Amino acid sequence: MGIFPGFSGWINQNIQQPLKTSKRSKNGKSTSVSEEDRYIQGPWYWDPDLSPKEKAESLELDHVKSMPLLSTDPKYYDLDELARQNELWKSENEKHPWNDAPDKVKVKTKKGLCHLNIDFTLGSPPQAVDEMFTNPRNLTFFHSMGKYKNHWRTRLDTIATKVLKKDGPRQITEVEKVLRWKILGYNGTFPIHVIIDENHQKVTATYKKVKVKYMKVFEGSWKMEPLYVDQERLCKSRSRISEEEYKKCSGGKGRIGSKVTMEHIFQPSSFLNVPPVSWFIRGIAVKVTKVLLQDLREFVTTMNKMKVLD
Repeated sequence: MGIFPGFSGWINQNIQQPLKTSKRSKNGKSTSVSEEDRYIQGPWYWDPDLSPKEKAESLELDHVKSMPLLSTDPKYYDLDELARQNELWKSENEKHPWNDAPDKVKVKTKKGLCHLNIDFTLGSPPQAVDEMFTNPRNLTFFHSMGKYKNHWRTRLDTIATKVLKKDGPRQITEVEKVLRWKILGYNGTFPIHVIIDENHQKVTATYKKVKVKYMKVFEGSWKMEPLYVDQERLCKSRSRISEEEYKKCSGGKGRIGSKVTMEHIFQPSSFLNVPPVSWFIRGIAVKVTKVLLQDLREFVTTMNKMKVLD
């Protein structure tokens, strides 16, 4: 079945939160969904290898959290190859462990605008990482760990999504999220309402605020590039090669990770953009961003340590 259960299958099997299904009236029609369930609008794509019977059975589940769906368009990448890579990361983990490079975070403030530039790597293919960034099902990619685990389910939740435009690999989506933060004994929630312009083929995106509380400017971008982590060991080469060349010279045993480049630009509202309040806000933004990246890293590391499915 293509990518399932190789990718989304293990999501549903291993990290899914308890489901909250919609209630049905006597005539079989669903009643109105709660505020918590507004995000079920999508965007969603079915695995193209799913049989009509499997799709029908999935639809009977009555909740998008339980369905084998993707938030990125599978027309623009090889689902079978992605599933193979996910299994390869698991099978090679003990024999050839791979550690992510330390994050590179640069913060620069100019004319009131804070530019946060981040480079980091993850042991998972670009399309899988993109799915983690954009999937609106509130799966535990950004799971509260350590001292937070008794307080919050996740740090970053999606409230609602709506596709505004779809043109080939390009998709423009309106997204509402809520970010939970805790720093220096203070904690709170931070509502985020943005427009995300994605390219599912290039694995890139830009975003810009519709409305973000306390922020005059809130925008940025990200891109995921393939990282051939076993190239030097299996191909005996450091020169740049293509994915096909990498697959050939590694005998199909070469893992593909991700090099992620992000830029986040923000500026607090005028009445908050003065010291020391502006310093505090920038400190929260940088701290929370680093914590979210660590959540992703811990999630990917945990998945790679799981046993290969029979």
